[in-house]
Amino acid sequence: MNRSLSALYRMKTPREIVETMIAHDAFSQLLGMELLSIEKGSSVLRCEVTNSMTNGFGIAHGGITYSLADSALAFASNAHGVHCFSVDTNIAHLKKVKLGDVLTASCTESHRGKRTGVYLVDIQNQEGVRVAYFRGTVFISTEVW
Repeated sequence: MNRSLSALYRMKTPREIVETMIAHDAFSQLLGMELLSIEKGSSVLRCEVTNSMTNGFGIAHGGITYSLADSALAFASNAHGVHCFSVDTNIAHLKKVKLGDVLTASCTESHRGKRTGVYLVDIQNQEGVRVAYFRGTVFISTEVW
């Protein structure tokens, strides 16, 4: 295989994959998500709760922690180099999330088989207090990034 052809088929790194995803992910951009780390099967994201993220009770809408965790799941699972899509997710909200809180979502791979993967996401505030816990299952396609 000549040099230019081998470069065409080079596997992208986890960071290259996630940077491509983020560039096309308007929602994660809207929420101001920041990628702190990425490896195959794990990711860490952060975002600050702004006024536009609060609900009628003056606390963060539950969709904020869910969205942060869902993005962490997407990035960790896709970092292996093939397209993955969530098929089942659930979240437990454990503590109030307030305006100004800085949330960090840490995603780890619990299981990865041929067709499915299971991921756990721990969401903490700036004080290290767990505010939510998320579990997601992905379908692993054969489409390469």
